Amino acid sequence: MKTRNIIYSLVIGAVTFTSCKKNYLDVVPTDRVNDVAVLSDSSLFQAYVINRYMGVKLQDKEAEGTPPGFGRGFEYAMWSSLTDESIYNNDDNTWVIQQGALAPENTGIAGTLWGRSYRSIRECNYALTNIMQVNMSELLRNRLRGELHFIRAFRYHDLIRNYGGVVLMGDKVYNLGENLTDPANFVKSSLADCMKYAVAELDSAAQYLPDANDDSWLAGRATKGAALALKARLLLYAASPLYNVGTWADAAAAAKAVMDMGKYSLVSDYTSLFINPNQTEAIFERLYVTGTRHVCLEIANGPNGYDAWAGNTPLQNMVDAYEMNNGKPITDPTSGYDAANPYVGRDKRFYATILYNGARYRGDTIKVYTPGGKDGGDGPSNWNATKTGYYLRKFMNDAFPIISPWDVAGLQPWIYMRYAEVLLNYAEAQNEAVGPDASVYAAINQIRQRSSVNQPALVAGLTQAEMRDAIRRERQVELAFEEHRFYDVRRWKIATQTENQPAYGMDVKIVNGVTTYTRKIALKDRKFEEKNYWLPIPRSEILASNNQLEQTTGY
Repeated sequence: MKTRNIIYSLVIGAVTFTSCKKNYLDVVPTDRVNDVAVLSDSSLFQAYVINRYMGVKLQDKEAEGTPPGFGRGFEYAMWSSLTDESIYNNDDNTWVIQQGALAPENTGIAGTLWGRSYRSIRECNYALTNIMQVNMSELLRNRLRGELHFIRAFRYHDLIRNYGGVVLMGDKVYNLGENLTDPANFVKSSLADCMKYAVAELDSAAQYLPDANDDSWLAGRATKGAALALKARLLLYAASPLYNVGTWADAAAAAKAVMDMGKYSLVSDYTSLFINPNQTEAIFERLYVTGTRHVCLEIANGPNGYDAWAGNTPLQNMVDAYEMNNGKPITDPTSGYDAANPYVGRDKRFYATILYNGARYRGDTIKVYTPGGKDGGDGPSNWNATKTGYYLRKFMNDAFPIISPWDVAGLQPWIYMRYAEVLLNYAEAQNEAVGPDASVYAAINQIRQRSSVNQPALVAGLTQAEMRDAIRRERQVELAFEEHRFYDVRRWKIATQTENQPAYGMDVKIVNGVTTYTRKIALKDRKFEEKNYWLPIPRSEILASNNQLEQTTGY
């Protein structure tokens, strides 16, 4: 986030209270600003608000270059590596979740959501409680008020979609230790009440936020469209089988409200969408500049044959989801799929997302085959060779170097919400509410037929169930690796099927000039239980509440 990263050095974390006692040991800290200064200076107060878009580093290997934002985003292990999209090649605390060993004492990379979210909520509460004390124009005050409601809602959205019903803090600002005395402070609200609260927060945010950020100084900050898009996502979740506390009609109407703004459109080039910032499809994104970068994706996820580290390696499960370019799934005997040439004639989004054996890459081709392939187990640094037979392509910028990228790479935007998601949200909700009417087809076909993708339109006459399957497949491939799959399979209550499938890869061999492709298991013992539909609250958080906070059911 361009503005946020620049200002972060000005106001670090939450307001820190400094001692009033004066003696010869008193030293004015140079790395923090006290509450009196922040509340007496509108510029400092605005800097405080901007910094709430970011959180604190709570775990090793988090937030290289800049502090974490919402969700994992561009980290070494991405959220996709907790799903059937990918595995993290060298674990990085992901296998414990993939293999069903998640526990309150061992939460893997999922252990920071609770603490970071509530810290941010407290910080937003502090600002909202004190905003009227700060001397500023009403225009600026309203803008900041809208941003604070949005950020607070986003943090609750993260809590709700990971833990279900959670503790609603209201506008309270607790100091260290003082909330331990009253058991009421640790009572979880119902899932319905949590949803109602978060949606109301987004309505408040939309009331105050501008339609667009027309000034570069405001780039990356929340807008009315961001608030309405997040509301549409939450209402889609609320109507879904796992939640079952809302209606599909409300979810469809919320998505339609974003569509009717007329401010967003699909970009023609699917690949460039994830490389270049400030495009018409991005509704809310995190921006980066040199010196305040994220994990350098090219070295973190590239092939070992290029001296990269493999990182988040796509699974065969994900590869199989891509249709042929005639619009038929590879399981259809009439699709033209050839198991001896499995990567020929596929949906163009496959080529923009996944590197496979024979794919063109940086003036050469990917060679994961054995024996002798430079990007497989026989290549250099074979501990960094893919375990799945694939490498990640999406988000990668070939203009950035793989070797020594630290001062020039890591500049891609992370898109939290984009217009394609809104269209998919609308299509799903409208199909569930009234069936596959013309508007459902129109929303899906817009995505399938953007010029760089050009998949055939969905066939006419689909039943509601057939359209449901088509929409779910479309979400899987369109939104791949963007932190949706983890939540989609859970809210649909199909994770007991998808997450209990083996983590498949592809073993490629060339013998006497003949290339063969054999499915293999890339990560053993993948497992998902009913309790895993929600995350456990870390044991440390339960203990910090003096054991008054109720653990997630099943843990």
